[in-house]
Amino acid sequence: MNTTLTLSEQVGKVAACQALGVARASLYRFCQPSSFTDAPQRSAPPRALEPAERQTILDQLNSERFVDQAPAQVYAALLDEGQYLCSVRTMYRILDQHDQVRERRNQLRHPAYQKPELLATGANQVWSWDITKLLGPAKWTYFYLYVLLDIFSRYTVGWMIASRESATLAEKLIRETCQKQGIAPGQLTVHADRGSSMTSRPVALLLADLGVTKTHSRPHTSNDNPFSESHFKTLKYRPEFPDRFGSIQDSRAFCQRFFSWYNAEHHHSALGWLTPQVVHSGQSGAVLASRQKVLDQAFQITPERFVRKPPQPPRLLDKVWINPPDPKGPE
Repeated sequence: MNTTLTLSEQVGKVAACQALGVARASLYRFCQPSSFTDAPQRSAPPRALEPAERQTILDQLNSERFVDQAPAQVYAALLDEGQYLCSVRTMYRILDQHDQVRERRNQLRHPAYQKPELLATGANQVWSWDITKLLGPAKWTYFYLYVLLDIFSRYTVGWMIASRESATLAEKLIRETCQKQGIAPGQLTVHADRGSSMTSRPVALLLADLGVTKTHSRPHTSNDNPFSESHFKTLKYRPEFPDRFGSIQDSRAFCQRFFSWYNAEHHHSALGWLTPQVVHSGQSGAVLASRQKVLDQAFQITPERFVRKPPQPPRLLDKVWINPPDPKGPE
C-alpha cells in the first residue's frame, strides 16, 4: 500500500500553493484529465454553408460578370434576378478565406508621373513660367501676373498682367516672348506646373508650332517648378509690395519698376552675385574678370589680410538643373 502523500494532501491545496508561490488556478488547470488541445473539435453549426455551396458562391463572385464588382453589388444584382446565395458579410468571409479581399472595381489607374529632369547650360535653353494672383482693390478681386523666367540667368524674359487667367493670353505672351528672344526651333524647353492655362490645348499647339518642347511638374509637387516659386517670393517680399493694388494700372506700374530692378540691378545669390541681365546677355565673363582685377589689386596692397589664398569672386554655375538626377541611379 502506497502511503506517499503529496504536499497538497498533507497541508491542503491552498497552503501548498501559497508555499510554492503558484496560483491555484494553475494547479487546477494542470490537474485536469484532458487539456483544451485534446478536446474534440467543435462541429460546424447546422446552418453553415456546405463546401459545395461555398464554392458556388466563390465561382459566382469570380465570374466574368461579377469579377470587378463589390459583394454588395453582386448581392443586389442577384436579388433583382430572384436569386439569393448568402449575405454580403458571408461573401466577404469566403473571399477572405481565399485571400481575395481587395479592390474589385474597375477604376482609373493614375499613371506614375516621371520626375522632370531639365538641364540648362546657357540662356534661352529652359524657361519656367507660372501665374500668380495679386490682390485687387476689393475683396475677392484679383489681377493675374504671368511670368516667363529663364532658369539659367534668372532673367525675366516676359511678363504680363491681366484681369483673368486665360490660355489665349498665355499663348500671346509666349509667342511674343519667343519672337523677342529670337528662339529657333528645337532650342527651347518651357516648363510649367499643371494649371489650366499651362496644360491648355492652345498653348500646346503654339509650342509645337514654334518647335518648343514643353514639360510639366508632377501633380501637387511644387518643388518641380522651384524657380518660378522663388521668383514670386522675391516679388511679394519686397518692402514696397502693397497689401492690395488699387487698379490694374497700379499693379502694372509696380511690376514695371520691380522687373527693371530685378533684371538690371538685383545681384542674385545663385548667379555669383551677378545681375540676371549680365548673365542673360553673355557679359558674365567680362564682369567676373573685372572683379578679379579689383581683388588682385586689393591682394597686392594688403596680402596679409588674405590668410588662406588670394581672393576670387564668387563663381557662376555652368549648369542649372530642375531635379538633378540621383547620382546613385534609380532604385
